Amino acid sequence: MSSGIDGGDVRVEGGGDDVSAGKKGRVCYYYDREVGNFYYGPNHPMKPHRLAMTHELVLAYGLHTQMSMFALRKATPTELAQFHTEDYVDFLGRVTPETQHEYVSLMQRFNLGEDCPVFDGLGDFVRLYSGGSIDGARRLNHGLTDVAINWSGGLHHAKKGEASGFCYVNDLVLAILELLKHHARVLYIDIDIHHGDGVEEAFYTTDRVMTVSFHKYGDMFFPGTGALGDVGANRGKRYSVNVPLRDGVDDRTFQSLFQPIMERVMEVYQPGAVVLQCGADSLGGDRLGCFSLSLDGHADCVRFMKKFRVPLLVTGGGGYTKHNVARCWAYETAAVLDAQISESIPMNAYMEYYAPEYRLGVASRWCIENANKVAYLNHVKKVVFDNLKDMEIAPSVQMHEVPPDWLVQLEPEVLKDGAATGQDLFGSGFAPPKRRRREDEREENMNNGVQHH
Repeated sequence: MSSGIDGGDVRVEGGGDDVSAGKKGRVCYYYDREVGNFYYGPNHPMKPHRLAMTHELVLAYGLHTQMSMFALRKATPTELAQFHTEDYVDFLGRVTPETQHEYVSLMQRFNLGEDCPVFDGLGDFVRLYSGGSIDGARRLNHGLTDVAINWSGGLHHAKKGEASGFCYVNDLVLAILELLKHHARVLYIDIDIHHGDGVEEAFYTTDRVMTVSFHKYGDMFFPGTGALGDVGANRGKRYSVNVPLRDGVDDRTFQSLFQPIMERVMEVYQPGAVVLQCGADSLGGDRLGCFSLSLDGHADCVRFMKKFRVPLLVTGGGGYTKHNVARCWAYETAAVLDAQISESIPMNAYMEYYAPEYRLGVASRWCIENANKVAYLNHVKKVVFDNLKDMEIAPSVQMHEVPPDWLVQLEPEVLKDGAATGQDLFGSGFAPPKRRRREDEREENMNNGVQHH
């Protein structure tokens, strides 16, 4: 079993860019070229450009022909305020890099600064990625799709009235609130290396949402929450599941916990819909991570949850070695579609980022020792299973009249069949200014210990 992003373990078939037949219409995908052009600033590890790179791979592999493609819609302030405070939403919409110095107290109150900077277009950015998750949830609610994908979403750290961990608006909470209009129980799963604290906190006292997070815990690792004993409170007691892990988690270790735990959760909780946050910073070789998952070890979580045939919203999340993030999310798009794609990366506008291998899987430059010993893993599994054993099976809820969708129209802008390459709506080969790309590349090389000549 690989300890990194190992091409030898990626289950692909050679012979070009053919994809196996998926059922177009049963999987929908959200993207807009604008979302990949936002810039947190120099030296910041969060790079929205990774979204443009992911989308370019999706197009290059021909996966877009197997899905219904929708442009991201900007969520309205009213929609964002379904969870966030109105003053916080208003501030995100009006603060700019030029005016932030006028709002020192509000910047501190809303936790904006070094980790969560104010950058050009911040208000549009949060509305775009949130709109994709909300609209994906609505299509699931109305039976218009089986799986909705929004790689720009998954910003799980944002709180009700403040930014946190590179996240400003918690699109996951907003999507779950939307799903709760039609489903008595919603399951949230987080495989980002960081604990899904914002989502857990939002639903900590309710049994209508179960949160399950597999994450690094200890050694002052951000955000410092997600202990094994954090199981929820009041009506939500036992409906928060935390699986705290140590450095160096590999595929075998991760799946030895993920699959039996999720099998049991699905059996006892019986959710009407599932939200799966696929943060790619749990991959080996991530700039901020310390796990050792391969592409397949990560994608196996998607494959495993898809087999339950429950309406599924799949989002992005963390991930800071952007060429590996693009590999991961393109590969997981194929996994959702049950598509076989080539190990050789097809020609695309960001080909230089995949040098020198130009392959879907590449070996990590370093290997982190797996600190998760068998005794510790058995202890974690026993505690989690004991909590699940004491949980009420499929808690019932009184369903009232379904609240209205805030969306003016259910159908977002569609990529027409006549624009099969994605050029018209999404753009192909979109890139930020050359200076920015060179700057990002230089930062990543420095962090990876690569000399830039």
